[in-house]
Amino acid sequence: MMKDKDKIIVKKEEETDPSYGSDPNDRDIINHIRNGFINLDKIAGPTSHQVTYYVKKILNIDKAGHAGTLDPAVTGILPIALENSCKVLKALLLCGKEYVCLMHVHKDKDAEEIKKVMQSFVGKIKQVPPVRSHVKRVLREREIYYINILEIKDRDVLFRVGCESGTYIRKLCDQIGKKLGTGAHMVELRRTKVGQFNEDYHLVKLEDLQLAYYLWRKECDEKFLRYCILPCEFAVEHLKKIWISDNAVDPICTGAQLAIPGVVKFNNEIKRNELIAIMTLKDELVAIARSNMTSEEIQKNKKGIVCSLERVIMKKGTYPSLKK
Repeated sequence: MMKDKDKIIVKKEEETDPSYGSDPNDRDIINHIRNGFINLDKIAGPTSHQVTYYVKKILNIDKAGHAGTLDPAVTGILPIALENSCKVLKALLLCGKEYVCLMHVHKDKDAEEIKKVMQSFVGKIKQVPPVRSHVKRVLREREIYYINILEIKDRDVLFRVGCESGTYIRKLCDQIGKKLGTGAHMVELRRTKVGQFNEDYHLVKLEDLQLAYYLWRKECDEKFLRYCILPCEFAVEHLKKIWISDNAVDPICTGAQLAIPGVVKFNNEIKRNELIAIMTLKDELVAIARSNMTSEEIQKNKKGIVCSLERVIMKKGTYPSLKK
């Protein structure tokens, strides 16, 4: 069922010129790489920075970045942005995360008591980042969306947790242990979601990427490489969107603000000061912006600046300029 926020409100009827731009899935392979993301399955051992370096070497590119650092021992989802897509990483910083964690309780405790205490952490919690973290160690609030206990065996607890970005699961285990009065620590951790990146959609390993690149360069077969690399537009699927006229695209690419006449359609329930994605009518990502108007205001107003640009993604000149 479509949620209200996913509904699209049409401001005006307009077509897009097929001579410019393209559907994100129809980009030539060079631009597909340059504007791509990899839903990478990180193994235990290397740091997130090392994994990103390996991706650059495999694909022979100059620039790559990762969303949400994983400790060396932690496995799972590590979204990797390639070349131009590094501009999109900001849109993933605040995405919710999901982990599967194995926690060891230090003393025997009734399973029902463990479940009760763990559920008490659902909601807003306070945490001080661990000593070995790379952020300032001050008390801060984070939200736990859900904790689903998968199995309890003796003193080991396997559970799935959905949480706000910046939540430390190792610290959460310590907090649970203290509330139980037994002590507890994290044994093993795997990240299973970062926003819309998950284990069920185009999850690839480094060796998959290496094979895909070989098939393209040596055998001119780009099919597997296209599977391994997702368009950058996938990374903003969680954002509400505004679609604009063809003639508004290049001005946005050169830093102009989006005014009401350039809007063709938009998602319902846009709020002020919300991070949004500006899209072409071919569903290409043009820019990340901060909304200045609500959906209701965009619908009723005939003039005004709709949003403030935060990062332009599309290369200028992709669509024609209106300048004579």
